[in-house]
Amino acid sequence: MKMKWMTTTATAAIAVLAMAGSASAAGELNIYNWGDYTSPEMIKKFEEKFDVKVTVTDYDSNDTALAKVRAGGHGFDIVVPSANYVQIWVKEGLLEEARPDQMENFKNVDPRWVDVAWDPGRHYTVPWQWGLTGIGVNSTVYKGDINTSAIFLDPPEELIGKINVAPEMNDVLFATIKYFGGEWCTMDKDVLRKVRDKLVEAKDKWLAMDYSVTEKLPAGDYAGVYYWNGAIMRSRMKNADIKFGYPKEGFPFFMDSVAILKDAKNKENAKLFMNFIMEPENAAMISAFAKYSNGIKGSEKFLPEEMQTAPELVVPAEFEKAGEFLLSCEPDVQQLYTKIWTEVKK
Repeated sequence: MKMKWMTTTATAAIAVLAMAGSASAAGELNIYNWGDYTSPEMIKKFEEKFDVKVTVTDYDSNDTALAKVRAGGHGFDIVVPSANYVQIWVKEGLLEEARPDQMENFKNVDPRWVDVAWDPGRHYTVPWQWGLTGIGVNSTVYKGDINTSAIFLDPPEELIGKINVAPEMNDVLFATIKYFGGEWCTMDKDVLRKVRDKLVEAKDKWLAMDYSVTEKLPAGDYAGVYYWNGAIMRSRMKNADIKFGYPKEGFPFFMDSVAILKDAKNKENAKLFMNFIMEPENAAMISAFAKYSNGIKGSEKFLPEEMQTAPELVVPAEFEKAGEFLLSCEPDVQQLYTKIWTEVKK
C-alpha cells in the first residue's frame, strides 16, 4: 500500500468545531487503553464538561486487551484496538455497533480514514492515533546506521543488552519477515523458520520488551529500541541525543481506534466520549500528549509547532516505499504467527 505518508494530520481544511452535544451527563467511564497513550488534559476536559469520572486502565498489547475482555468481568466501557485487530473484536461480538458515523462530530474525520478496510464506513470505531514502528537510538552510544532492523535483530556490540523491543507480536514479526525479504502474512516455511530462529537468538541480546520507553530511553536505561514513533519523539524531546531510524527493509504503519464494548455499563457516556474526541481541539490534545497523528481534520492548527517537522513523524522520501499498513492476516496465518511468538517469549 503506497501513500504519501506524513504523520501530522494531513488535510488543510479547517472543520467547524462541533460541540459534543449540550446535554449534561453524569456517572463514570472506564477506558481500557495502551499504556502512556491518553492525554490527562483531554480527560480532565471531558470530565469537567460532562461531570463524568473517567478511569483509565493500561494494557501493553492487543493480545493482552483481547484476552482480558474475552474473559469477561472486566468492567471496561471503551477499548482502543489496532486496525489489524478490529475485525477480530467485531467477529467475536465484543464491540457495540455504536454508529459513530451518525454522530455530530463525525464530519471532522479525515475522509481517508472513513471507509477503512477494518471498519468500512466506521460503524464501530473512530480514529484515536496513527503512526509507525521504527528505531530509536542514543547516538552517544551508537553512531552507525540506524535505518535498519538490524539494530534489534543483529545488534551492534555497543547496543547488546541495552535494547527494548515493543511487546507487540505483529509489529515485531512484520519487521523480521521484511528483514528476510518476505511479505506480510506469508506462510513460507523457510522464511518463517528464519524469522523464529532470528528472534529467539536476538532476544538474548535485548534488555526488555515493555512500554516504558518514554522514561527509560531518554534516561539512558535503554540505548536502542524498536518502538512506536510518537514515544521516540517524546524521548528525543527529553534527550536530544535520541535519533530516529526508518528500517529500510520494511516497517509497519498502524492506526488505533476507539470502540465501545458490547457489555459496557456506561454506553451513553462512552458515546459522548467518542463524539468528544472527534472535535479537532480535543483530538489535538491526544496528539500533543502522545506525539502521533489523529485522523481528525482541522486538528493541525491546535498541534504544537514541533510536530510539523519532527523527523519521527515526517517520513523521508527515500523510506516511503518501505512502509506498509499493518493489516489482519487470515486466521490460519495468525495462528502460525502466534505459535512463533510464543516460542520467542519463552
